[in-house]
Amino acid sequence: MDKTKFYGTGRRKKSIARVYLVPGTGNITINKRSIDDYFGLETLKVIVRQPLVATENVDKFDVLVNVHGGGYTGQAGAVRHGIARALVQADADYRPVLKKAGFLTRDPRMKERKKYGLKAARRAPQFSKR
Repeated sequence: MDKTKFYGTGRRKKSIARVYLVPGTGNITINKRSIDDYFGLETLKVIVRQPLVATENVDKFDVLVNVHGGGYTGQAGAVRHGIARALVQADADYRPVLKKAGFLTRDPRMKERKKYGLKAARRAPQFSKR
């Protein structure tokens, strides 16, 4: 039996996902839990499956994921990024499809740092004339 394993690292906000693609039936396991147990919202499950749907590989690979950091939305984006990178490693012909859909691009948006003299990144102290 061919023991091929394709790896991809996905990142978004503070989340980092280590994704392994193994030939299989389409099971997605995140932190040793099924995708239905891990992500409650249906939209997050759709986000995770997008690269597999775009390349028509939904039932060809089992996806094993270790993800940590950030919130569930960031984690879903990180998993999507990792799956897309792993698919390119599996077959380079998927690259144009995934690139056009924007799944290979790392989302650069991060939390802005707090500045001195302010209460948050941009939130200034309340102003009073008197």
